[in-house]
Amino acid sequence: MGTAGKRLVQATLAAAGAVALLATAAPAANAATARNGICERGEFCYYYGAGFKGSVSDFSGPVANYGSTQPGCYEFKTPGQPGYGQCIKNNARSAKNLTSIWVVKVYYNSNFGGPNHTYNPGGEGDLGSLAAENASHDYELVS
Repeated sequence: MGTAGKRLVQATLAAAGAVALLATAAPAANAATARNGICERGEFCYYYGAGFKGSVSDFSGPVANYGSTQPGCYEFKTPGQPGYGQCIKNNARSAKNLTSIWVVKVYYNSNFGGPNHTYNPGGEGDLGSLAAENASHDYELVS
């Protein structure tokens, strides 16, 4: 390869590196931060209390097993609110689905088993019969 060819390859690699750096330098505006205790657009969120009260546990994807004891469980994350730091398994009372393309199903058992309660995109409400009896949730694309 001649000098001109080497310079073209170097310039192409430098440009690609600059694009990659820009793409990873900062998160996109309005991007949700999962597991920060704030229910944001694009997330599925549990609340410790009925009617969306208390500490929040927010997710950006499915979880097959919440775990039931610290330190190995998913917990409520909003400091200063009732439920903060407690494991969510069997402690959630209400939920919001702030995703736009996912149906989220909350299951009675771990590994997506047993009775479930469905939250369509934008759906919210108390967990009904699964309040205090929830162990996993799964995401399904809206059909």
